[in-house]
Amino acid sequence: MNPKWFYPVLIGMTLFSAIAHYFLGNEMIRFAAASFSLLFWAVLLGKATESTAHYAGERLGGFLNATFGNAAELIIAIFLVREGLIGMVKASITGSIIGNMLLVLGLSLLLGGLKHKTQTFNQMLAGHNASLMMLAVIALFISAAFFRDLATGEAHLLSLTISGLLILGYLLWLLFSMVTHKELLSNTASSPRGKEEEEIPAVAAAQNQAFTEEKPDWSLKISILLLLISTVFVAVQSEWLVGSIEAVAHTLGWSDLFIGAFLIAIIGNAAEHSAAIFLALKDRVDATVEIAIGSSLQIALFVAPTLVFISLLFRKPMELIFTGYELVAIAVSVLIATSISRDGSTNWYEGVLLLIVYAILGTAFFMA
Repeated sequence: MNPKWFYPVLIGMTLFSAIAHYFLGNEMIRFAAASFSLLFWAVLLGKATESTAHYAGERLGGFLNATFGNAAELIIAIFLVREGLIGMVKASITGSIIGNMLLVLGLSLLLGGLKHKTQTFNQMLAGHNASLMMLAVIALFISAAFFRDLATGEAHLLSLTISGLLILGYLLWLLFSMVTHKELLSNTASSPRGKEEEEIPAVAAAQNQAFTEEKPDWSLKISILLLLISTVFVAVQSEWLVGSIEAVAHTLGWSDLFIGAFLIAIIGNAAEHSAAIFLALKDRVDATVEIAIGSSLQIALFVAPTLVFISLLFRKPMELIFTGYELVAIAVSVLIATSISRDGSTNWYEGVLLLIVYAILGTAFFMA
């Protein structure tokens, strides 16, 4: 992010988006302007989060990156719920989950692997992440399997119950990973193999020390200020984006499924993209995995269930019932990501595999 061109473009795109929203009647121009402006604000949000995370440490830093990186998706989803576009909300949730696991992680592993032949991360953390993602898949499949045989009220109660349990599971995971078992899940506890048993913890410790000593771009106060400003503008641009999205979908002939799962998800994932790739290039793949996989976990176990409860505020109930296409996409994404991360090490080719699966799903969703 070069300040010489980034900030002028950010300001220019924001002004153009405002002009398009208030003075131009062309929905395509409005949508494009809001999308590009949101993209730049999401990148700044990711950079501010990364700088703030520096003061919190590697593990908590990855969590903060994932949390604020998901701010754009959550804000967009809330506006979609308010407009009653429930199908697009679920598609955007699906896109966020598979986008983080396949696109964000895939690009990070590819580019990081081209610079560093082999990168290692905490194998125990990878195992827990896999189990949590399987929990999300199980919850979604059970919801879909029992939905047809239940009355409307019963189906809604089932969604609320499962959503509440997923939120509880996620909060307990934070307690487990950040408090009671913090040391076991830190990058210094990476699972070694063979002669590397003594070397990997030392390398991980050196990386963690470098992370601590590396000077961030901004002070803590400036980082927090930029974090808040970015979040506000992400919210504004998200509302403008949602206001034009139906007209654009109709004009282009694209389905709500494709727009929600890929277009909105890619725009909303800009923060994760920039932060995760930047960390992978610095050989801090533990933080990269925490951002990419942790973000998917947060979407599946916290954001999606929370939207079920938020939908009640708008009196437009959202069930935790996803289509067959969405369930298959989430399931295969979890399967390939789990397969790749199970050994605690990665390389550029595994990044390619994730990107191929993402391209396959993108093609299928576009044609559906």
